[in-house]
Amino acid sequence: MAKLFSMLGVVALVLGMFAPVALADNHVDMAKVRVLHASPDAPAVDVYVNDEAVVEGAAFKDATDYLELPAGDHTVDIYAEGTMEEEDPVLSTDVSVEGGQAYTVAAVNTVDSLQLEAFEDTMEAEEGMAKLRVGHLIPDGPAVDVGEIEGDAIFSGAEFPSATDYEDVEAGTYDLEVRTQEGDQLIDLSGTEVEEGNVYSAFAVGTADSPEILLLQDNQEMPSEMPATGFGGASESATNAVLYASILGAIAMGAGFILFRKRQEA
Repeated sequence: MAKLFSMLGVVALVLGMFAPVALADNHVDMAKVRVLHASPDAPAVDVYVNDEAVVEGAAFKDATDYLELPAGDHTVDIYAEGTMEEEDPVLSTDVSVEGGQAYTVAAVNTVDSLQLEAFEDTMEAEEGMAKLRVGHLIPDGPAVDVGEIEGDAIFSGAEFPSATDYEDVEAGTYDLEVRTQEGDQLIDLSGTEVEEGNVYSAFAVGTADSPEILLLQDNQEMPSEMPATGFGGASESATNAVLYASILGAIAMGAGFILFRKRQEA
């Protein structure tokens, strides 16, 4: 279990440590970070920052919007869900991010072999085009190709745990599939729509027997306002206001979040 929480500890990094500079106009020393819980059998966790709960019950397939995090080192505490009053944190750790970068940070693999993978994200597409990449986060899944059904592969040989480079694609609707390198279909993605100017990451998650695709938009807008949260909000310090606003991002699981389930055989 200690491995689980050490991997999922990054949730606190993203959703918790937002200093008042997050509200400033100068973002040079800020990173954009989102978290994806991609471990199919890992339980939920609660995350505390400065003794304040910022995430409760973060579970498999939860993804956050991008949130700004000051560059530098940060400290977080992780508890098993609902155990803060009874137990010491299973993890208290310092983490660091680099300003001016955007990241997707994913907790991957099974609960007994959890690991942390960070992928650097792109925010811009070529004029008139979209960008797409694929992440293979299925721990027992084979190497895969992704392409149009009965067509050529757009991405070849993606292996766990990795993400491909981005490819420029024309905007439109595609009948895509995830398939083994021998050509056996694993996930049917018929009707996948990509829009001009958008950047997407398609993360394969779950297990070999029950795979799914999470299609995340990488160049979505940062939150422009602090919503009222009922946790104290802007009437307290600016730091707490942004901490609490981050909870809503976790609950919403990302404005660009689309879930495709494996098509069942007829």
